[in-house]
Amino acid sequence: MLSLVGIVAGLVVVGGFLSGRRLDGWAAVFLVTTLLANAGGFAFPFVKLLPSHGLGVLSLLILPAVIAARYWKRLAGGWRTTYVVGTVAALYFNVFVLVAQLFHRIPAMIALAPTQSEPPFLVTQLLVLGLSVVLGRGALRAFGAQAAVVGDRAHAREAARVA
Repeated sequence: MLSLVGIVAGLVVVGGFLSGRRLDGWAAVFLVTTLLANAGGFAFPFVKLLPSHGLGVLSLLILPAVIAARYWKRLAGGWRTTYVVGTVAALYFNVFVLVAQLFHRIPAMIALAPTQSEPPFLVTQLLVLGLSVVLGRGALRAFGAQAAVVGDRAHAREAARVA
């Protein structure tokens, strides 16, 4: 359930990026639920290391940088890029695992890809990756452009104050 809430919140956050807005409440929900879901995934017993565990580790390595970028560095300079890229990457990892779980649990999807190495599974994951890349690039452009406008306004105010 935490993963689903995190995915929905992450989609809203990325939508905010695309419109040049920072949605702090949604971002907090995304970060908390994603962090808890990824850390909680290691609390269950497992026999072998799965791709979902690897993505959980990657996500747990990325999330502290995203949190630092937002809350400690306040999106200054390159930290804005870290925040956007890290958020989109963590969201992608969550969706990747969701797709894998759907192919593992839904009978019609199991029939299409019983070992998750068949073309339907691979094509679906490639589509998710492609969509994530497109959304990430758009988020960087829109959210970065907003920073440039804000920076230009701040520069103009500073120039007017000095003059």
